[in-house]
Amino acid sequence: MTVVRAWRAPVSIALLVIAFDQLTKHWAVTSLGTDREIDVFWTLRFNLGFNNGMAFGQAQGFGPLIAVVATLVIVYLLVTLRNEASRMSTIGMGLLIGGAAGNLIDRLFRGDDGVLRGAVVDFIDFQWFPIFNIADMAINVGAFLLILNSILSARADRRDHRDHPDHASDESSGDASSDAVDRVEDTTTGVRDDH
Repeated sequence: MTVVRAWRAPVSIALLVIAFDQLTKHWAVTSLGTDREIDVFWTLRFNLGFNNGMAFGQAQGFGPLIAVVATLVIVYLLVTLRNEASRMSTIGMGLLIGGAAGNLIDRLFRGDDGVLRGAVVDFIDFQWFPIFNIADMAINVGAFLLILNSILSARADRRDHRDHPDHASDESSGDASSDAVDRVEDTTTGVRDDH
């Protein structure tokens, strides 16, 4: 698989996440303001908030550090894309990259205090859970898919190893046959060497 083909699906997913995230944040900033809330259903409401910490309002005040870490994570994920083979990991990588990039864009362009000092726009508020945005959802769903893929891949590898033990027995029989050859050679010379 060429590098371009390996990148096509996850980068496309990431770009869709970024576009949807930024469009919804633009809507929130222009439509909600600090004095307007929209009740949607149950406890869900759209309520404008700004977050200079991590997802779900954690680590307030560490925006520049979080932005640097997010940049490193995005670069690492882009570099490792060529190793992804399963559909689940491809989707997970795309969601994770798109979500991290969506919030990084806010940190870069939504602040007046300098580079990487912008605040992330949050607007999805259940009132009993920290306020969040589309990028936060993409990050969490993407991370969940990558973890689930890792667990399922490990199970499949163990099942393959259990169902096809001939690979393991080939290696062990190779060791046993070399020991037998050593014993035969030793008996022909009259020297016995039991390792």
